[in-house]
Amino acid sequence: MLFSCVQVNFLLTQFTALILAGFLRTFLSPVAVTAAIRHVFGLVIGLALGYFCFGRQTIHLAALPALCYIAMRTQNPRNIQRQAVLTTALLYLSCVHYHRQMYNYGSYCLDITGPLMVITQKVTSLAYSIHDGLTRREEELTPTQRHQAVKKMPTTLEYFSYVFHFQALMAGPVIFYRDYIDFIHGSNLGGTKPLTGCDKNSGHYDEIVLEPSPTPVVVKKVVVSLLCAAMFVTFIPTYPIQKLKDDDFLKNTTVFYKVWFLMVATMLVRFKYYHAWIFADAICNNSGLGFSGIDEKGEAKWDLFSNVDVSGFEMSLSLRDSIEHWNKGTNRWLRSLVYERVEHNKVMFTYALSALWHGFYPGYYLTFANGAFFTIVSRSGRRNMRPHFLGSKGKKFLYDALTFIATRILMAYITFSFVLLEFMPSLTMYLYLYLFVHIFGLVILVVAPRLPKLPSHNKVNEEESQNSQKLINGTARKSM
Repeated sequence: MLFSCVQVNFLLTQFTALILAGFLRTFLSPVAVTAAIRHVFGLVIGLALGYFCFGRQTIHLAALPALCYIAMRTQNPRNIQRQAVLTTALLYLSCVHYHRQMYNYGSYCLDITGPLMVITQKVTSLAYSIHDGLTRREEELTPTQRHQAVKKMPTTLEYFSYVFHFQALMAGPVIFYRDYIDFIHGSNLGGTKPLTGCDKNSGHYDEIVLEPSPTPVVVKKVVVSLLCAAMFVTFIPTYPIQKLKDDDFLKNTTVFYKVWFLMVATMLVRFKYYHAWIFADAICNNSGLGFSGIDEKGEAKWDLFSNVDVSGFEMSLSLRDSIEHWNKGTNRWLRSLVYERVEHNKVMFTYALSALWHGFYPGYYLTFANGAFFTIVSRSGRRNMRPHFLGSKGKKFLYDALTFIATRILMAYITFSFVLLEFMPSLTMYLYLYLFVHIFGLVILVVAPRLPKLPSHNKVNEEESQNSQKLINGTARKSM
C-alpha cells in the first residue's frame, strides 16, 4: 500500500489548508476584520486540522508550547532563551523522538514528530527574540536579530495563534514571530498599514500598498509539488533505499553502480520533501504570507519563507551552496539560535543542535558528523585550489564541472545514512565503497594548504571573504 491512512489525512489537511488560506486572504483581510479575528481563525483551523490528522497525539502539539509559554511568563528574560525554553522544548521533543524510536523503529509513517519539530523552532526562536528585545541593546544585535526582536511579551492569543496557525503547522516553513505578527496586522508588505481603526472623516488615511495576487505563483507551486509527488511514487520502488542492506547488492555490484544507486535513490527521496515543502509554501502564499518584493522584471516574488530552492540545490557547485538551498527555514533557525551567537566552533555546535533536533537515529548523526567534516574539507579545497582555475574561462568551466559532479556524489555519500537511519548498514556501505570520499577529503586537507600560492591568492581570498559576507548580509535582509 503506497499511502497509509495518516498520509491520506495529511494530504487532505494540506488541500483544506490551501482553500482556507485563500478564504483568510480574501474575506478576513486586515482591512476587513480585526487582528483578533485573524488570530482566532488561524488558531482554530490549525488545531482542527492537527486533530484530524493526528488524533489524540495532538495533545503533544499543545503541551510543548504550553510548557514553554509558562517558562517565558515566569522566568527572567535574561535566561529564558537557553536555560528555560530551549532546554524545555528540546527535552520534550527528545522524549517524543525516543518514544517513536523505541516503539516504531525505522518507520517512515508520518507522525506527530514532524509538526512538533516545527513548533520547537517557533517557540525557541520566539524566546531568543524576547531575550534580544528585552535585555540587549540594539547595537549588540545583528540586523536580523534587530528586526526579529520582540519588546513585549505576546498575549496568550497571539502566542498560540503563532504556534498553531494552520498555514505552516504541518510541514513548515518556520516563520519568525515578528513576521507573523506583521502578517496578521497587514504590515508585511513594505510600507503597508491596515485601514482598520482609521477615522475616514478626519481626512487622514494610512498609506496602503495594493497586495499583488499570489494566484499565479500558488498554481505553479501546487503543480510542481504534485509533479514531485508523482516522481517519488513512480520511481522510488525501482530505487528503494532499503536495497542498500541487501547482501546481493553489496557483493555483486560495482562501486560505480553503488554510487549511481545512491545518487538516484537519495534524489528520489528528496522529491518527497520537495512535494511537502513546496505545497506548504503555496499554502502560505495563498494566505498572503511570503511576499518578498518586486524583481527586476517588475513581477512579484513570493519566496520570503520558502523552505527549498530545488534548482539551486540540484545544480549547486559546493556543499555550502547545497546546504543554503535545502531546508532554508531550518537554516535560518540554526543561524539565529547558534551560528550568530557562539564565539567558537560555530560549525560543530550548529550541526550538533541540528542532529539533536532531528532525533536519535544513528544515521542522522553519521550524516551530520560527515557534514561537519566535509564542510571543513570544502572550505579548505575552495580556498586553496580554486584560485588555480581562475586564469581562463576554460579552466573555470572545468573547475565548475568537476565541483558539480563532486557535489552530486558527496551529497549522496553523506545523506544516504540519513534515510537508511541505521548505523551498521551505513557503515557496511561505506566499507564497500572503500571510504573513497573520506580518503579523498583527507587528501585535500593535507595537500590543498601546501599548494603553491598564486600572486593573486590573497586578493582572491579577500574577494571570497567579501562575497561570503555579502551573502550573509543578503540572507539577513531576506529573512527580514
